[in-house]
Amino acid sequence: MLAELSAALWAETLKARRARMPLLTLAGFSLAPLTGALFMKILLDPTLAARFGALTTKAQFSAARGDWPTYFGLLAQAMAVGGAILCSLIVIWLFGREYSDHTAKDLLALPTPRTTLVLAKLLVATFWCVVLALWVYLLGLGAGSLLGLPGWAPDVWLRATVVYMATAGLTIALALPLAWAASAGRGYLPAIGVMILLVFLAQVLSVLGLGPWFPWAVPALLSGAAGSQAQNLGVATYLLVATAVAGGIAGVTSWWRTADQT
Repeated sequence: MLAELSAALWAETLKARRARMPLLTLAGFSLAPLTGALFMKILLDPTLAARFGALTTKAQFSAARGDWPTYFGLLAQAMAVGGAILCSLIVIWLFGREYSDHTAKDLLALPTPRTTLVLAKLLVATFWCVVLALWVYLLGLGAGSLLGLPGWAPDVWLRATVVYMATAGLTIALALPLAWAASAGRGYLPAIGVMILLVFLAQVLSVLGLGPWFPWAVPALLSGAAGSQAQNLGVATYLLVATAVAGGIAGVTSWWRTADQT
């Protein structure tokens, strides 16, 4: 089992390394801390703020103050919203490309168990997203340090780090069920449609106050993107998230193991 999993992981990693997707997702994730740093710079420099006009208004709307707590909040919110889309696209790409490239039948002809193939893809997707989340965090720390943002304190850093890491963990976990949509839909487009629907429902239900009961709205609520609604997140909410993630993984595993793939 371990030998088969190692071989599958090697193959999936090799396919990812030879594609452009890693660089594209790295560039996409890098926009979050860099844009946040620009907003902080605008808020800290009145002369620069006067020069940018509409961008200054956007910065003032997105962030009340140019300090570390605000910047950390922007990073967590960007991870919850933008990260959800990019992590979902990574999962969709890993599974959907097998149908778009017409290689699914070749995978299924291998002696490797189908569950091992699914596990390898999910592990690569998780590792990929974790690395990108850490990159955003470290890039944010570096950019904030270069700007000399005020408001740094050990308790501020620890609290913000816990929130960011929890938000990133939930975001990555909730992207994994999109593998089921990409597999059942046999390609990218149906899964992207499901992703768009989930993002839309998360926003609408959060506005209606029902976000804590919709798993894909929870990361944004936890990050503070929806204000004080994070206070309503309880054990039941996280149980729903765990159920959604487990159900999605079980669904894609069952699909690859039992569904007609011919």
